[in-house]
Amino acid sequence: MSSRTRRRPVHRPGRAGLAALLAATTALGVAGLTSPAHAAEAEPAAPTGAEPTPGTATPALVEGLDDAVDASAPAAEAARSHLAGHQERYRIPAPDRDLVTDSVTSEADGSETVRLGQRYRGVPVLGAQYVVRMAHRDGKRTVTGTSGAYFTALDVDTARPALPAATAVRNAVQEIRSGLARGGYRPAHARTAADDLSGTDRGLTVLPVGKGVLTRHVTVRGTDPATRAPLVQEVYVDAATGVTLFQSGGLPTFAAPAQAASGVHAEGTSMRTGESPRPGKPAAPGAGSGSVTGSGTLLGGRTVPLYLTKDAATGQYLLRDTAHMADSRQRGVIQTWDASSLWYQDVSGAWPEGVVPFASPAPKVGPELTGTGAVDAHWAAGQVYDFYRDTFKRDSLDGKGMTINSLVGVTDFGSPFVNAFWDHTKMVYGTGDDEYRSLASDLDVVGHEMTHGVVEHTADLVYAGQSGAMNEAIADYFGNTIDVTVNHTPMTDPDAGLIGGDLCRTRTPRQCAFRDLNDGASTAKFLGLPLGSSYDNGGVHMNSTIFSGALWDIREGLGGTLADRIVYRALTSYIAPLDGFDEGRDAVVAAARSLGVKGNQLATVKGAFAAHGIVPGWEKSLGLDSDVLMGRVGTLMSYTGSGNNPSAGNGWWAAPKSSADSLAPYAVRVGRTDGSGKPRQVSPNDGRSHLSPVTDGKRVVWVAVGGLVSPDDPYTRTYDILAAPVTGGKAKTLFSTTSEIGGLSVDGDTVAWSYREETSGRLRVFYLKGGATVPRQVPLGRQENQASEPAVRDGRIAYIQDGLFDGVYGVAVEVYDIATGATTMLGAPSQPEWISAPVLTDSGVYWLIDTDYTDDDLTTLRRADLDGSHVTDVIPEKSAHPVRAYGLTASDTAVTLTVYASWTQVFDDYNDSLAKLYQFTPQGTPLGRVSCSHGQQANAAADTGRRVLWLDTTTTDTDLVTRNRPAGTCS
Repeated sequence: MSSRTRRRPVHRPGRAGLAALLAATTALGVAGLTSPAHAAEAEPAAPTGAEPTPGTATPALVEGLDDAVDASAPAAEAARSHLAGHQERYRIPAPDRDLVTDSVTSEADGSETVRLGQRYRGVPVLGAQYVVRMAHRDGKRTVTGTSGAYFTALDVDTARPALPAATAVRNAVQEIRSGLARGGYRPAHARTAADDLSGTDRGLTVLPVGKGVLTRHVTVRGTDPATRAPLVQEVYVDAATGVTLFQSGGLPTFAAPAQAASGVHAEGTSMRTGESPRPGKPAAPGAGSGSVTGSGTLLGGRTVPLYLTKDAATGQYLLRDTAHMADSRQRGVIQTWDASSLWYQDVSGAWPEGVVPFASPAPKVGPELTGTGAVDAHWAAGQVYDFYRDTFKRDSLDGKGMTINSLVGVTDFGSPFVNAFWDHTKMVYGTGDDEYRSLASDLDVVGHEMTHGVVEHTADLVYAGQSGAMNEAIADYFGNTIDVTVNHTPMTDPDAGLIGGDLCRTRTPRQCAFRDLNDGASTAKFLGLPLGSSYDNGGVHMNSTIFSGALWDIREGLGGTLADRIVYRALTSYIAPLDGFDEGRDAVVAAARSLGVKGNQLATVKGAFAAHGIVPGWEKSLGLDSDVLMGRVGTLMSYTGSGNNPSAGNGWWAAPKSSADSLAPYAVRVGRTDGSGKPRQVSPNDGRSHLSPVTDGKRVVWVAVGGLVSPDDPYTRTYDILAAPVTGGKAKTLFSTTSEIGGLSVDGDTVAWSYREETSGRLRVFYLKGGATVPRQVPLGRQENQASEPAVRDGRIAYIQDGLFDGVYGVAVEVYDIATGATTMLGAPSQPEWISAPVLTDSGVYWLIDTDYTDDDLTTLRRADLDGSHVTDVIPEKSAHPVRAYGLTASDTAVTLTVYASWTQVFDDYNDSLAKLYQFTPQGTPLGRVSCSHGQQANAAADTGRRVLWLDTTTTDTDLVTRNRPAGTCS
């Protein structure tokens, strides 16, 4: 401590790492960091004395420092010197070696923020960043505080041979593809099969879980076949086994998927691209003639001034503004481009060929450019730039004068596109439709989009779970702040908190808005979502107003000037990439203190978070109406679409689970479905990942995923089918292959599975019966056809056959009788868009099928007797009460469906858009909701009677839970 110290520092303990992230699909931080203990709420005066949480000895937040450092050294060098000089405080052994400079921000008041990214033996650590804050006074520089995440417990062998990039890319793409198919089978002919997914290797990354896990980072791009929204996912694949461990969003969306498809836009991030001064590309910063002041009319009818540039060659006035940033560091420009001939799929992550700047024959821009949204986009971009410059002295989105490009008018394969996104270098706005105007037509939306650029160049919050919700919350806060500031809207206006309320042609602002910062959302209704799914990336939109609502309350209580300074200071100088709601609260409170806020004003800041339930231990208050069989399952990955599915049979369950810190490979555990006794592990601790378990109540069968067969072969690794008694005993290997195994099923002495046969390259169904050691193939009428997704019961195997039937392509469910060798087709072949794996009961076969390409992906629940008779649509797609189900399980007395919300429906409560379980009689009579808990309910498994098990995310963890009867009607 410097001799100039005026008060002793307050330390808040460090995070536990990503243990909870991988052990629970939505917890803290990236929605996965263990929350630090909170210091007393008094003014900082002394260290709390709290012990750091496991995973790191480095404090998450230190306030009240006044330590002198070299005033003449570069800021990053001075920050590292400070950390190195206080080993007893930070426990960072070699800052010069292990911390690289992510960014340095200097403010007008002389303060500096240095963000340092952690490297472990040269490999980046996901989200690990330590922040050092410094001040200049009287020609001297002092460190005033630190915060962030540096993981001290890492011990990873980064030198061992890692999974080849080609294998990691293939596995990551398959992971996303399986997730988009929602565990079912999508035939090759299906309209949505062409997802155009591709992957790009980003190199090695350490996940800071326990002692660390070495992964390959892969960016997967494509189109969601259900919503047709652009999709970018950052996927982290275990460098030893090839199993996907974690995903985060690479394409932040303005609205959750269910809303986006109903006319809500999506804005996103993709990979960085450079600029080029060539024709048809963004001009070099500062190039061209000076700006001319023109005018144009916004879609709302208001005439506004516009900065334009007269093109010397054509005499046209381009929507190109060189005036705003004429004095900035890079002399960037604000330019608006005509992208009406382009599809959004062509512009994400790359500068498209053929795009041209909007142009007008006169300085007074005509109505044709108003109608496209170009005038709104150009004017609004200038307003957002002005706000950040005038309020915070920030020079453009990156703080260094970067050029601001807006592409306007993109379509969805030629159809209206009611979306917009930011892709690290530019804004992209869609056409709008009959109800929604161009997304650029509401200033708060443009402010939201551009603020994502500010977040990216400051805290860079990871887009998953709570950190992703904070990313959205801050974008909403400043987007709305800019709107109410420019339009002089008082904070007392009941519509002041609406986001996107002015986009509609006929609806009122409240009917039109996507979110309301005054909606009163609190952690009491936090919606748990699986982080391993691309669906809303763990609730980044659904939970965002919990945090943004607290920020908005602060603005209402303290006024805009002070509140905006506090939130901006927290964003730029305190918040780190992995922070969750608790850390975000601490950051905002600390930022307020740093600005001299105290007394009643500081109480207002703290009270705003308390009013929204962001208080220590809030996660523990989230309750279930079901019984937990195994908590914190940790199954973030799926394996060929089913690796995280539990299984149940005759009073027993089986499910995969990692260790408490998710450091150990996944193991198979079993237990009693009534909750009696303790779960036990049946798979060996052999370094492999043990996944996809199934049980009939007597034995458990699963897949063990091993390493590469040979370091010289970048594609081939081992897959073994193992079995063990549920009561314990040595595991036995039943079958080994180098092809991925799916559709595993067991009943009595029979085990069935499907995999891609090495010789033919086609999916086939195989089985072992009794003590046989050589698998037999289920025979097909045509060997060119494929078979997959088997289910076995009482000596019969039901499966899907895909191929030619009497010369006509189709898909059919068939039943093979092992004893007689007879094959029975259940109804005529059809050409569905999607079909589920069949489910066998003692009396019949059930399956889900989507045969209508135009009905919002509604599905039919179909049933047949085992002999192929009485093929019945129990719940038809075209009925009074159709379902949109993509999960099916059944017992002899009840059928349970995982029902997804409509893509075209707008919800008052985001919870209504999540997957929920509904139970029916075998005849299709509704029995009600299985559970009324909040959060997502999926991956259901039927036991006997009406008891069903499933994975539930209500508590922010992923828990294996059960009920022995449906909850009924949920109010």
